[in-house]
Amino acid sequence: MTEAAAELPQAPEEARAVFGEYFPEAVRYAELLADAGVKRGLIGPREVPRLWERHLLNCAVLSEVVPEGVTVCDVGSGAGLPGIPLALVRPDLKITLLEPLLRRTNFLQEVVELLGLDHVTVVRGRAEEMLGKVQPVHVVTARAVAPLDRLAGWGVPLLRPYGEMLALKGDTAEEEILGARAALSKLGVVNTSVLHVGEGIVDPLSTVVRVEVGESPGGVRFAAKRAKAARTGRTRRRR
Repeated sequence: MTEAAAELPQAPEEARAVFGEYFPEAVRYAELLADAGVKRGLIGPREVPRLWERHLLNCAVLSEVVPEGVTVCDVGSGAGLPGIPLALVRPDLKITLLEPLLRRTNFLQEVVELLGLDHVTVVRGRAEEMLGKVQPVHVVTARAVAPLDRLAGWGVPLLRPYGEMLALKGDTAEEEILGARAALSKLGVVNTSVLHVGEGIVDPLSTVVRVEVGESPGGVRFAAKRAKAARTGRTRRRR
């Protein structure tokens, strides 16, 4: 056990309530983050004492605003946040963890197999290169990946028509929306809102920016790319 892993606190009672029957798996994931996650540079050792409140629970409460039985792509999943806590809370979801770095995807695959998360798939790649390579999803999630305008440029084109991106953000959420308004409009976004989730579980509440798209995710800019990807897919199937 690393010195950092020894600093992992006991899971709070809120974690038992949130993760329910998957609480043992949540504890195992926390232990993996505190040990292998630190060794491999996926999280900083200073984050270990606050893993539960700041990371696992902060991400798990995102489930409050994710519809039932949908497909989800966690963009820039990193060490699996928020994708893995969401998967532990919501076995009804079909989740793809999308991450470009090999050392991170290796870790994610190990976690998925160890925890028996059959409804989770790990894909290595950059979001901006995934159009036509992964099936469009109902929901894109992200945490601490990039400013909203850039994040939307990567995540929104991966959505199905009338899908939504849910980005965990901080105190500057409203400012980010204002600064990204022009970029979001070009991407076919029809509505944005700031939600606060985790009442009675996390303090402060987790802040979520919801970005909803219309019938053309990615807007005009991605319409041609989407059509080309569809044609390429049909050609491959014929072969």
